[in-house]
Amino acid sequence: MLYGQDRDAYRRVFVEAWRKAQAGERLSDMEAILADLIAIHPEYHGILKAEDAAVGAEFPPELGESNPFMHLSLHLALREQRHTDQPPGFRYLYDAVCTYMDDIHDAEHAMSECLAQIMWQSQRDGTPPDDKAYFACLRKLAHIAPQFGD
Repeated sequence: MLYGQDRDAYRRVFVEAWRKAQAGERLSDMEAILADLIAIHPEYHGILKAEDAAVGAEFPPELGESNPFMHLSLHLALREQRHTDQPPGFRYLYDAVCTYMDDIHDAEHAMSECLAQIMWQSQRDGTPPDDKAYFACLRKLAHIAPQFGD
């Protein structure tokens, strides 16, 4: 895990990356990736500028609020999975979904639904993420025929 179980420390990484990007300061490779993700989500710019408020904010789903840190983390996870091709074969499916949808950002939003569902099931059941179900979901997005055993 990037920053362990410390939610505030994890959130500060996003806030600091955005602050540095806005100030034109030098960014680490990770900060540059985060700043790029934040840049394409203008709906989060305001909250991330209010650093202390952003770190301590609650985003209860029952109020219909989107958690910017969760949303950006899903984008980050997808890009990391593509970079490392983990699980094996992910890069092919990521590229296929992006090609089919013809928009990386929209494709990542669709793929993040698959990832979030698989992670939720994994946590609910206390089991490792189901790569087979994850890939089946991604193949549907790319309109790739199911594989034997799906």
